[in-house]
Amino acid sequence: MSATPASGAAAEGGLLPLLVNFAPFIVVFVLFYFLLIRPQQNRAKAHAAQVAGIKRGDTVVLSNGMIGKVTRVEDQEAMVEISQGVNVRVLKNMVAEVRGKGEIAAANDKS
Repeated sequence: MSATPASGAAAEGGLLPLLVNFAPFIVVFVLFYFLLIRPQQNRAKAHAAQVAGIKRGDTVVLSNGMIGKVTRVEDQEAMVEISQGVNVRVLKNMVAEVRGKGEIAAANDKS
């Protein structure tokens, strides 16, 4: 039994037609990597460094939008004073931004 001409031509095509068929998928993956995956990894590393560097006296923004001052730091948790005399215990990973010591939040004045 001999092979049909169509299957013989496909087998003889080689690597070039295969690459041409998969080139759009490769290009899309490369674009996704450089436009989505890599920047997200960089943001995650920067956030992890910020969280690891939290110290007493820093002003932090929590993931729910509350702004407070760190009064105590533990391994996985921090005590944050959100109002005078009101301390809450939060997970360090839930800190969205560390503003540093002395930085205050901008007022919402529309003047």
